[in-house]
Amino acid sequence: MSAYDHVKKGSLKFKGGETASIKKKKKKSKSTKEKLERALGSPQDERYQDVEKTEAERKFEEIKRQRQMERVSKAAAKSHKDRVSEFNNKLEMLSEHHDIPKVGPG
Repeated sequence: MSAYDHVKKGSLKFKGGETASIKKKKKKSKSTKEKLERALGSPQDERYQDVEKTEAERKFEEIKRQRQMERVSKAAAKSHKDRVSEFNNKLEMLSEHHDIPKVGPG
C-alpha cells in the first residue's frame, strides 16, 4: 500500500465541472414570412397609426420641431472659420491654470 493510492489521476478540471463551461448563444433566425410582413408593414402597425393625438401632444411635437429647426439654422449660420476663431478667443480668455504644463528638461 502506497501513500499515493488515494490520489486522483488524470487531467485537471475546473470547479463546477461541465456546467461551468461557457456556452455560446444561438442566434434566432426569423422566417422569410416575418421579414416580408415587416417590410410591407404588418396589420398591427396600422392599428397604432389610427390613434388620434391629443391637442397637447400635437402642440408639444410642433414646438419640438420648431426648436430643432432653430438649432439647425443657428448651426448653419456660422462657417467653420468663424467657429475656429470663436474657439481660439475662448481659449485666450482662460487663465494660465488651463495651459498644458511643460514636461521634461528644458
